[in-house]
Amino acid sequence: MLDAGFICDNADAVKLNCKNRGVSDVAVDRVIAFEQKRKELERTRGETAAKKNEISKKFPTAKTAEEKQALKDQGAAVDKEVGVIDAELKIVKDDLTLNLLQIPNMTHPAAPVGGEDANKVVAQFGEPRAFDFKPKDHVDLCEALDLADFEAGTKVAGQKFYFLKNEAALLEIALVQYAMQTAVKAGYTPIITPDLARVEVLEGIGFMPRDPNPDTRQVYTVADTDLCLIATAEITLGGMHRDRIFDEAELPKRYVGLSHCFRTEAGAAGRDTRGLYRVHQFTKVEMFAFCTPETSDAIHEEIRALEEKIFQGLGLCFHVIDTATGDLGGPAYRKYDLEAWMPGRGTGGAYGEITSTSNCTDFQARRLGIRYKGKGFKGTKFAHTLNGTAVACTRALVAILENYQQADGSVVIPEVLRPWVGKDKIEPRKA
Repeated sequence: MLDAGFICDNADAVKLNCKNRGVSDVAVDRVIAFEQKRKELERTRGETAAKKNEISKKFPTAKTAEEKQALKDQGAAVDKEVGVIDAELKIVKDDLTLNLLQIPNMTHPAAPVGGEDANKVVAQFGEPRAFDFKPKDHVDLCEALDLADFEAGTKVAGQKFYFLKNEAALLEIALVQYAMQTAVKAGYTPIITPDLARVEVLEGIGFMPRDPNPDTRQVYTVADTDLCLIATAEITLGGMHRDRIFDEAELPKRYVGLSHCFRTEAGAAGRDTRGLYRVHQFTKVEMFAFCTPETSDAIHEEIRALEEKIFQGLGLCFHVIDTATGDLGGPAYRKYDLEAWMPGRGTGGAYGEITSTSNCTDFQARRLGIRYKGKGFKGTKFAHTLNGTAVACTRALVAILENYQQADGSVVIPEVLRPWVGKDKIEPRKA
């Protein structure tokens, strides 16, 4: 979240940022009002507490029991007054925090302003494949090659769950190994994270697990606990250093985490979301970094370059989007999306998102209490956090199956994945 003092000092800029992101700026005025009230109450509390100190100083010089009792009574009255102020102060602070949580991060000045239509292509890798036969979508390929069972997934867990089978299961394992090893070679520490996290950790990252609206809530909560199934390892990797104070020399810290991801995908429907493209559970390898403000832009570009390297290695056609303000989400200061060409998407093929990387500046760290100390300044500063998907296995599978299919119904396996799959090609099963 943004600092309340920053919002008060830059109200017009914060309101314009809200407008550009397509969210209400009502909370901005509320934050200003509650922050002013908080300051007034803190000042009043300090002045009232000072009265108690003055009374305490008089106590040793009191000569009679009556004088001492009168001072005690005065002290008790002041304590009661302070208690009333503290109760009001708690309410004001809670209201202040509630409204701070509704205000999105500020935005990088280079980010395109507008909705999804304003997203800007900043890099292109490869060209869409021209087929000399009518290509199938991944759902038909999975059925023909016995790679997934969507019907069994629905029977066992409900719509948008699935079983991966045969080479598809091996491909997922191969994608995990390939992405993890690529990130580890780049200096990222490998982590396997929990698949559950506390509500306050999700809120710290920027999710809304308490959202009462089922049409917008994106996470599963576990009944009778304060736990949620995570939607991304960004949640657990970010929460791993909650309330931590780093030495500046320790930063940056780079992690690459493996987890399952669970999303309700409320409201998602249609041909472009069927099959493996938009599901309730998938496996993902996620990169995450903690750093100083001075290095966060450079590390953002580093993570983007790693994502590009991974998908270039897979031989896929994709482009990079500089995401517009209206499509950023609350925590991101700037976000790049990688979109791969998927021949079975839409009518005649289309690009579909496969990864993203976000610089969240100190937005998440402020919520999670992640700071650092250094020799060049007093006190502590909030760290910056960044995240980026190395590979989301199901969407990578969609792109691989559709782009590497052959006229005879087989699918060629990308060369970088062959050591883990154990073959060069997925061929139709013999009857």
